[in-house]
Parts: sequence; C-alpha cells; structure tokens
Amino acid sequence: MAGYPPAVQWWITEGDSMHVLSLITLLPLAGCAALFLVPAENKLVSRVVAATASGASFIVSCWLWLHFNGNAADLQFVEKFRWIPAFHIQYFLGVDGLSLPLVLLTTLLSLLAILGSFHIEDRVKEYFFFFLLLETAMLGVFLALDLFLFYVFWELTLVPMFFLIGIWGGPKKEYAAMKFFLFTLFGSVFLLIGILALYFTSNPHTFDFTELLAQNANFARTFQLLVFLGLYIGFAVKIPAFPFHTWLPLAHVEAPTAVSVILAGVLLKMGTYGIMRYSFCLLPGATHELIFYIAIIAVINIVYGSFCSLAQTDIKRMIAYSSINHMGYAMLGMASLSVIGFNGAVLQMVNHGIITGSLFFLVGVIYDRAHTRDMNAFGGLGTKLPVYTGMMTVACLASLGLPLLSGFVSEFLCFLGGFQVYARLTAISLVGILITAAFFLIMIKKVFLGPFNTKWENLSDMNVRELLTITPLIVLMIVLGVFPALALEPMNATLTHLVEILKIH
Repeated sequence: MAGYPPAVQWWITEGDSMHVLSLITLLPLAGCAALFLVPAENKLVSRVVAATASGASFIVSCWLWLHFNGNAADLQFVEKFRWIPAFHIQYFLGVDGLSLPLVLLTTLLSLLAILGSFHIEDRVKEYFFFFLLLETAMLGVFLALDLFLFYVFWELTLVPMFFLIGIWGGPKKEYAAMKFFLFTLFGSVFLLIGILALYFTSNPHTFDFTELLAQNANFARTFQLLVFLGLYIGFAVKIPAFPFHTWLPLAHVEAPTAVSVILAGVLLKMGTYGIMRYSFCLLPGATHELIFYIAIIAVINIVYGSFCSLAQTDIKRMIAYSSINHMGYAMLGMASLSVIGFNGAVLQMVNHGIITGSLFFLVGVIYDRAHTRDMNAFGGLGTKLPVYTGMMTVACLASLGLPLLSGFVSEFLCFLGGFQVYARLTAISLVGILITAAFFLIMIKKVFLGPFNTKWENLSDMNVRELLTITPLIVLMIVLGVFPALALEPMNATLTHLVEILKIH
C-alpha cells in the first residue's frame, strides 16, 4: 500500500477476503470435474450436477452483493498471491462497483440458461461441461486483476462457446462457430500485443492492474495511443462495435437458445467492461484524445443496429441486431467520461443482459413449438398464448425503453451523459429510440394481434420450466425500473472515482 500514490491507494482494500471470489469462479469448474464422474447415459444426473454447481455460484454471488460496501470505491474481497514469480504473474482477484453487477448478472443468467437447457437430449454431459467451463471463464474475466490471468480467462471463453454453437447449433452451426472464433481470435491478438506492451514498458515489469495504474503517468503519448488502439480492437470485437459486428447475427441465429442468452447477456459486456477497466484506467491520455471517435462509433451502432433490426422478419435475428443498437447506448454513456454516463453505461450492460436474455428465452419458447421464427407466419397468438404474450410484451417494452421498466433508466442516463458532451451526436442517436420502438411494436402486432392463424391451433402456453427461467428476469425488469437505486448505489462510488482519475489527466 505504501508504495502506491494516493490516486491508486483507494482501489486496494486489505483484510480477509475469505476466498469468496475464488469460490464464485471455481464452483462451476468443480461442476465440470464432477461431470467426469457421471455416466454419459445418465442425463438427469448431468443436469442436476450442472444446475447445482451454477446455483451454488449464484448463491455465493448473492452473499457477495449483500456484504459488499457500496459506499467505498475500493477493490474488495481481494485475493492475491504469486503464481509465476519469475515473470511477476499473480493470481489476483478483486471486485468493485464496476465488476460486481456483472458478476451477479453472469451467475444469474448462467443458472437460468442451464435450467432452460434441461430439454437438451443430445450429448447432455458434454453440453453442460462446456457451459460450466464457459461460466468460470466469464466470471474470471470480470474478477481477474492481473492482465495475464485476465487474458487466460478471456481466451478460455472462446473454446466452450465454439463447441456450444458448433455442436448444438442450427443448420449453419459450423460456419457460425468458425466465424465467431476467428473474429474473436483476431481481436485477441491485438489485445495480447497491448498487454505485452504494457508489461514490457512498466518498470518493474508487471501484469498487476494496480501497479500499472500507479505507473500510467509515465507512459508516453504515442505509446498510449498505440496500446489503446490495440486494446480497443480486442474489446470492440466482443461488444461488438461497428465495423466488427458482422459475426454476431449469425452466431445468435445458429446458437441454441440458452447459448444466445449467454452470448448477448454476458459475453458482449466483456468488451465494454474491458474498455472501462483497462483502456480508460491505464491509458487516460489516449482516452481523452480518442474518446470522440468512440462516441461516433456508438452513434453508428445505435442507428445502424436499429435500422438492421427493422429490416428483419426472423425474430431472433431482429433481437440479435438490437443488441448492436443497445450496446451502442452503453458506449455513448462511456464516451461521456461523466459520472452520469458511466452509471448509465454499467446499468445498461446489466439491463441489456436481463432484457435481451429474456427475449432470447421467449423466442426459443415459440420456436420449440412452431419450428419457425418468421413473424409473418404467426398472427393473433395473444388469444391462444396469453401468458407468453404478456411476458414477451413486457420484455419488448422494456427493451424499447418504456418508463417504469429497467431499460428506460439506463438509456436515459446514457443519453443524459451524452448530451453533456456530444449534444449533436446524441441528438442523432435519438433516431435509434424511434426505430427500436417501431420494430418491436411491428413484431408485437404481427405475432400477437389481429385475426388468429388457425395453423397454430395446437400450440400450448408456457410450461413450468419455461416460467422458472423467464419469470425472474421479468420481475427484475419491473423492480429495477421502479427502484433503479438497487443497482446504481453499489456501483456509483467506484464509477465516480474512475471519473475523477480521468479528470486528473
């Protein structure tokens, strides 16, 4: 502690971590190990093991939320010990107001996705093995504070996602999996170059986030600009930010429902999280020089993504393009470099995960019954499937930003932060809100309203398993829409201090 300047000391807390972060991260991995002992033909036990491991991680993350000090900007529950001393590589985990909401989102969506996958019958043991491995990797990304460890977890997400799409996906699953893998690997190369540049430029050489933070004033302007661009490409592919977005719609359409939920709900957040945690914190000079261009890309994401969604007739593809649009809101909030914008950006990450996760679940419900996602093939389903119609309507209204639902609060904060700095760009991006409302309302009209299409006379409403996976997300949309402070209070102190650090430079 004594070796760090005052601007950095706030981000380190001392005391007994109780290894709670390791527990959250490694419980799904323990489930992977347990699955090795389960006979492949015993599908029920495989499902129970996966749900138990993921559920245990979710319970511990809830404990973490309850015991987290939201009034402090510190890294809390820190775990740190030497891993590869010769290269100053450490096992370094910590959580603050930036990572905590994303950890809880990851454990919640992973558990619901596993419960939503209980209908999988093909190679069940392998499916849940890859799913639990993916959960561990995602949690590691949000908790690791050694850049080497962070990169290990970052790359580890590639393998299970590749197989989950490539084996259990749709007709073009191999192509979709390969495109996802190559795009993400392309970005990871630039990310690795940036991390290595930070390591070799630091003195003494280190991958420790807090030590690099203490040294960032010594990084030359040209070095910061080049490293920022390298890190940005790696993170932008994941968001996905224009023009690195083309892998996303195909991956979503071909992925199984639960994998689409995780892809949209969690994996996209890794990119925006990486920019806020590493690019902004470690390269503040380059951040100020390049942030206007990120704002421009955010507006392109918002407007372009919304128009692409409007052109779709496949409901799942429409929601996939809407993710490009909604992650643009988060980027706009980030680009404001303000407390309001940062709070809106992180809340938007959480809300997008909840809302879009529920939308993909709901598309899976109708596809399992009708074996089509073409909105023009339906009509009048509101009279036949009232529960399904109600849930889909709430999720769509939350996504288009209706007040008193969670999407409104985060979008409002992102635009409020954007207007403070980029009034004209933000005004242009408001077009995205109108188009988003248009394509969701058109979908509701075509699928649920009007005369009933008797072709779907035998469709049944949602079953208990489907209700268990989707109802918690619908409840959260309403609760966070009415009481957004539940999510904003734990993150505000950390994000406020992050803004202060950027102002120093």
